[in-house]
Amino acid sequence: MTRIALVAGTILVFLANPALAEEADDARVVELASEFHRYNQRESGAETDESGARKPQARLWTVTPELHLARARFYSELLGKLEAVPQADLSPAARIDAAVLRTLLEEQIGDAQFREWEMPFDSDSNFWSYLDRGRGFTTVEDYEAYIARMRDVPRYFGEHITNARAGLARGFSVPRVTLEGRDASIAAYVVDDPEKSPFWRPFADMPARFSADDAARLKEAAREIIASDVTGAYRDLLRFMREEYVPQTRASLAAKDMPDGAAYYKQQIRQYTTLDLTADEIHQIGLAEVARITAEMEKVKAEAGFEGTLPEFVTFLRTDPQFVARTPDELMGVSAYVAKRVDGVIGEYFGFLPRHRFTIRPVDPAIAPFYTAGRGGYDACQMNTYDLPSRPLYNIPALTLHECAPGHSFQAAVGSEQPAFAPFRQGVYFSGFGEGWGLYTEYLGEEMGIYRTPYERFGRLSYEMWRAVRLVIDTGIHQYGWSREQAVDYLASRTALSQHEVGTEVDRYISWPGQALAYKLGEMTMRRVRAKAEAELGEKFDIRKFHDVVLSLGSVPLPALEQRIDAFIADGGQGLEGAAY
Repeated sequence: MTRIALVAGTILVFLANPALAEEADDARVVELASEFHRYNQRESGAETDESGARKPQARLWTVTPELHLARARFYSELLGKLEAVPQADLSPAARIDAAVLRTLLEEQIGDAQFREWEMPFDSDSNFWSYLDRGRGFTTVEDYEAYIARMRDVPRYFGEHITNARAGLARGFSVPRVTLEGRDASIAAYVVDDPEKSPFWRPFADMPARFSADDAARLKEAAREIIASDVTGAYRDLLRFMREEYVPQTRASLAAKDMPDGAAYYKQQIRQYTTLDLTADEIHQIGLAEVARITAEMEKVKAEAGFEGTLPEFVTFLRTDPQFVARTPDELMGVSAYVAKRVDGVIGEYFGFLPRHRFTIRPVDPAIAPFYTAGRGGYDACQMNTYDLPSRPLYNIPALTLHECAPGHSFQAAVGSEQPAFAPFRQGVYFSGFGEGWGLYTEYLGEEMGIYRTPYERFGRLSYEMWRAVRLVIDTGIHQYGWSREQAVDYLASRTALSQHEVGTEVDRYISWPGQALAYKLGEMTMRRVRAKAEAELGEKFDIRKFHDVVLSLGSVPLPALEQRIDAFIADGGQGLEGAAY
């Protein structure tokens, strides 16, 4: 048989048997995703042992422009190969994997197009925090890898400083108004005594089972490296920030005022929301949500028996001592009690309950003054106990639902226990889906009976308003040229957030274009697809199955969530195999 005849015969086999074509296309997606995963592991310095277990990482990332551009070329080639796979022929699972991979590749390519690495921090996030560790390691190998990473800090900081200088030179920088006082998070690491450095904490918490020789050797090496490499790198970074970067940063606020700014803001919107919406459309959605939530706030104010205006009610909430924790432990205790009350009813809303447990920790004091109110993660959710009058207790139930359970910590645990995830999807996080889920759980707290007073319900509405206002403020700043004062006034006049939080939040929106849009748009998508499933399934709708299906996706672009819920409706509202309903 000739080669042409063989190829023609193969094509006829696939045409006659669509299942074989689907299987081949699925395999191609798996192959491309594996190639993406292996490449990223090599680039990040992650290594595995013979059993496939991940070794402790002995170096930090390389962030030179040359490597960023090389990565972008690889991602572009991979995207071209993915686009050549017929999407309509994929199985449902492969279609989701393809959507995730495509979105990740587009995000990386977009970042490279605008040289995002030349603005390597903002008022909320940076490259110099979280390199230290707050507790001890379990093995000598872990300590040796940690010491190796500390030795690599000067190189790593140097590459970031070089990138930031390039950004300064072309007007691609963090706005100056958002950087006031942020150098404190660097200064905390410039110490005279190595044992006072945050990097020393694992050595103060070293396991007693280590031999005396190993313990002494590791501590001696740590003292030397912290005193020279680590402290020196932070000292150089602090000098750069104070003497060079901040004085030369841009005075303007809007993303559209940066090089190719209109296209950059459009790319940021797409990246963080995973939706194809314009800034103008988002602004109008935000205004409509602000009006709707304001009407809900008026109802709760009346329920509380307050006879003044809504602004007067907000002033009362901000200033009455009954709403202020007396100690950090009191605030942490309120959060912990909310989490335990969630435990009491969570089985009524979820069929799949993860084995993993999280803790609740205070935000690191080094970053707490400029950090958000809380943040959730797999091992822990964090509550900010800095400046207690700015952390009113009526907000803590909504915050705990969002960050802890059934929000981010619960969400991460469920995702980690889904065996079907491809390796490239481990640790993937799309803000539209993840933050949309977090805000959705604040709303779910009403159904779960978590809010016990009108004040706590108003706190929930205030938090929802906070996210709706973001749609107006983010687009107001970056599309319409709002001033910082306009943004502060708009947020302060429509929520019960403290003045401190109002300031830090607005600075976050100014310095991180587009990210703040993800929360409300994601939550609106979640509530819309739930309402659709309830309407179409009727009595067959089971809230536990719906939630399980959503969280079993891991983290996906919002259009992939919609597709999965359409399939959920089509199959009669089936939940997860093995979950108890």
